[in-house]
Amino acid sequence: MAGERRDPYRNFRFRIEVEGIQQAGFSEISGFDASLSVIEYREGNETITPRKLPGLAKYGNITLKWGVTDSMDMYNWMSESIQGKISRKTVTIIAINEEGGDVATWQVIEAWPSKYSAPSFKGTGNEVAIESLELAHEGMTRTK
Repeated sequence: MAGERRDPYRNFRFRIEVEGIQQAGFSEISGFDASLSVIEYREGNETITPRKLPGLAKYGNITLKWGVTDSMDMYNWMSESIQGKISRKTVTIIAINEEGGDVATWQVIEAWPSKYSAPSFKGTGNEVAIESLELAHEGMTRTK
């Protein structure tokens, strides 16, 4: 259908799959990005504008947040890393449309936990207790 209008997908319908971990759900994911560093180079007899060459690819750390439950899978993954048992996993981020179908996916490879944050507690608060885990990784690909 030529000229069909497509609305963008909503950012609040998603799920995350972490290889070998069963986690009920996540409330937020942020920080997944990719960039190339820029190397400027100029020889002395060239014009006054340096050439810009591509450098190394860099991937931002990903932060996952979820409401505290009795599941300790994500915490245990971090705990093993602290003990020197780094377990690298594939993480898949999936956007879901209004009908519940998978519409866009990103795959993160060689991910491992680099930071864990326990929830803050407040006697007069009424918010959900949130845990978070920051993941370092070595690549991200949009697969759908």
